[in-house]
Amino acid sequence: MTFFLIGFISFGGGYAIIPVIEMETVNHGWMTTQEFTDIIAIAGMAPGPIATNSAILVGYSQAGILGSVVSTLGIVLPSFILIIIIAVLFSKFYKNRMVEAAFYGLRPVVLGLIFYSAIKFAISNHVISLNLSWQSMFLFVVFGLSLFALIKLKWHPMFVILLSGGVGIVMFS
Repeated sequence: MTFFLIGFISFGGGYAIIPVIEMETVNHGWMTTQEFTDIIAIAGMAPGPIATNSAILVGYSQAGILGSVVSTLGIVLPSFILIIIIAVLFSKFYKNRMVEAAFYGLRPVVLGLIFYSAIKFAISNHVISLNLSWQSMFLFVVFGLSLFALIKLKWHPMFVILLSGGVGIVMFS
């Protein structure tokens, strides 16, 4: 039921849903924030949507295969139902000023949720901290250079990931 409600009220894609899933998972006592960030790391590496992958892993951690099936259905069914309803109604209302305004208003919230997830994930995995050590400063430099390579130089993300991983191996091993 928790994942059904999350799936029903969440907008903006998988990364925007992560803070909601984390809050519910931690509040129900299913796992700690650190355990959840480990789940998100695995879910992000697995093929498929991160929200569905995280629901599968949380469900599995609580009730095995049945838990993963139920949590998957819970997170996916609301989207499926809403998409069917929206597909029927959208063609009639997509030019409506109120509908356009609502979608326009949701954009910054979705962006904020994605930034919140990234910052919370970075803090809980000790990627960033209020302690400005040489390691954390170095990670900020790698972050900045990665953004520059992706946005300005238009490098392929896989190349940036591999290069950043190589730099991490050289600097921290």
